[in-house]
Amino acid sequence: MAKVTELVRKLALPVAEEAGCELWDVEYVREAGTWFLRIYIDKEGGVDILDCEKVSRQLSDLLDEADPIEGSYTLEVSSAGAERPLKRPGDFERFMGSPVAIKLYKARDGRKEFAGTLAGYDNGDVTITVGDTRMTFARDEIALCRLRIEF
Repeated sequence: MAKVTELVRKLALPVAEEAGCELWDVEYVREAGTWFLRIYIDKEGGVDILDCEKVSRQLSDLLDEADPIEGSYTLEVSSAGAERPLKRPGDFERFMGSPVAIKLYKARDGRKEFAGTLAGYDNGDVTITVGDTRMTFARDEIALCRLRIEF
């Protein structure tokens, strides 16, 4: 059986596109005893509350009809955010050369967090440039890789 997120992604993709947005990610997580279905959208120039509302209303009706989730949950539709996580190969390709932050499961050289410029992606392994140094992190080392805003 397909995962909840995959089923919801299929329902949400045309809804987001119809609203002029890109479907960035779908999460189905349990927090403090409550299940949350989170839909993250993006578009050129940024997402506003009206975009989120439009996608939420249309998707809510589709979810009620298709009923892919047993039990109750809270539907949230929001912007992917400026410091969004990078997960899929296409995310890394799109943001090559951008500032990123990487968090590791285990410390390397006494640190679990590294910031640099995204310089490479190869089958899950991520390379960043920190000053003049290139660092490569294996897929199984990386807990999170996200865009980073520099001020």
